[in-house]
Amino acid sequence: MDRRTLLASLAATGATLAAPWARAQGAYPDQMIKWVVPYPAGGGTDVIARQLAEAMRVSLGQQIVIDNRPGASTNIGAEIVARAKPDGYTIMSADNAVLAFNEHLFNKLPFNPSKDFSYIGAIGKFPLALVVNPDFPAQDFKSFLAYAKANPGKLNYASPGNGSPHHLAMEMFKNRTGTFITHIPYRGAAPAMADVMGGQVPCMFLDLASGLSIMQSGKVRVLAIGSAQRSKLLPNVPTLAEVGVPNSEVFAFQGILGPAGLPGPVVQRLNSELNKSFTTPAVQKRFADFGMEAMPGSPEQFFALARAESQRWGPIIKATGVKLD
Repeated sequence: MDRRTLLASLAATGATLAAPWARAQGAYPDQMIKWVVPYPAGGGTDVIARQLAEAMRVSLGQQIVIDNRPGASTNIGAEIVARAKPDGYTIMSADNAVLAFNEHLFNKLPFNPSKDFSYIGAIGKFPLALVVNPDFPAQDFKSFLAYAKANPGKLNYASPGNGSPHHLAMEMFKNRTGTFITHIPYRGAAPAMADVMGGQVPCMFLDLASGLSIMQSGKVRVLAIGSAQRSKLLPNVPTLAEVGVPNSEVFAFQGILGPAGLPGPVVQRLNSELNKSFTTPAVQKRFADFGMEAMPGSPEQFFALARAESQRWGPIIKATGVKLD
């Protein structure tokens, strides 16, 4: 076989091999997509995922099924996705825990957050607020801090789970205010909120996505918010910086991951549909109701945000001494 014939044969073989993928590119998605949520149903992460899944289902033309896989500080859900086939049919909601915290909290993880995932796109972020049960004796932040300092070890706080943004927010708060408040982890935001409202646990850091309605209704008292500026939804609530705890911005952020090795066209399609979903009235209303700031952008921007937050929180977590294994 001469060189010209060989090259022609190779070209034909390459075209034959590429044809199935070319067809797959044009067909994606052609089956149901599983969206893993590493928290129980009912919390803010779950509600947001379901709202986005419905918006994206319409434009993708395929069913998106939410698969709640809580546990192990989101590591259970993250490991499922990291080990999934990289075909675009298994994705997940990932927050600070997967993206920035756990690599500093665990000596060994079943995944590497910077290498074992395909970053699809950021969803949004929302601040966390320090809240107490309405019957708690502290009426404002100053009196809460005084109470905590006068009663070291006697005050408990709830969180949706070990390693959650809510957990780390309070640990940073304790470190910077010299207080000793005992952590009571729950399996998700909903049961943690229920016990704070019921008075079983007096306080917690609560994200606006899960708790804005109970904050506005008075079912919990909001003492301070961990944003750079006051929230338009809670204009009378001071920031942590305003009440004397500087450099304490605490926010939860979320995005969508898939397993490492997702084909570029699949990533771009999912990213495009995610960004498109932010313009739908239903998603815009949900985000507004939750005090959530949408973060449309590229996969590269999402990856850069996650790595920057990991670098910011690494020294904070080390200073608190929190380890989860």
